[in-house]
Amino acid sequence: MKLDILALCAHPDDAEISCAATLAKHISLGYKAGVIDLTRGELGTRGTPEIREKEATEAAKILGLTVRENLNLRDGFFGNAEEEKLKIISAIRKYQPQIILTNAVTDRHPDHGRAAELVRTCCFLAGLKKIATTTQAGEEQQEWRPRSVFHFIQSQYIKPDFVVDVSDFWATKMNALKAFKSQFHNPDSSEPETFISNPGFLKLIESRGHELGYSIGVKYGEGFTIDHHLGVENLFHLI
Repeated sequence: MKLDILALCAHPDDAEISCAATLAKHISLGYKAGVIDLTRGELGTRGTPEIREKEATEAAKILGLTVRENLNLRDGFFGNAEEEKLKIISAIRKYQPQIILTNAVTDRHPDHGRAAELVRTCCFLAGLKKIATTTQAGEEQQEWRPRSVFHFIQSQYIKPDFVVDVSDFWATKMNALKAFKSQFHNPDSSEPETFISNPGFLKLIESRGHELGYSIGVKYGEGFTIDHHLGVENLFHLI
């Protein structure tokens, strides 16, 4: 199963917070998109890995994702080990995406910047023929390198290199995000308040979307950073 866009994210709900409207927009245009979470978010203060798995499944349905998987790396402790890299390389080769979306290059949560670097490294390594990986059926996988890696913006503001107009898909994004009922503001919850369960966090997401949208003359936007030059055929592709 080949995907056009694959979001590789440190935790369940990272994609919903940061790039869900972009995914929904491209799905509406006929592209196939999926999300693979690196960890189960098992160190999260609220909820459980089992609850978050159900919430991720519900969010995937709302967005219309073709794929939602989890690599079961250790939340908070994944790093640079060969075994971890091979899992990510195998996932990239399995779905052969042209575009990878991944975590912010730096952020409040240390997992985010670490995931950004790990995924970027694995996108390069996945294109090396002499790194051997196999499918679950034991078949050898072919090398594959995505054409582009784009980093979304998370809690801390980072000036984007480009902004996607997601005005028509903002409601879909917020519905997918709110599928993670254990993680975000719920006045009936008795669990401890966290950075993202504070009601101000959803206001931050809303205002960030407005700010980025306003910067390109639309209602809502999602921003991304790049670590390579983007090429265009002519200047009118930039307006």
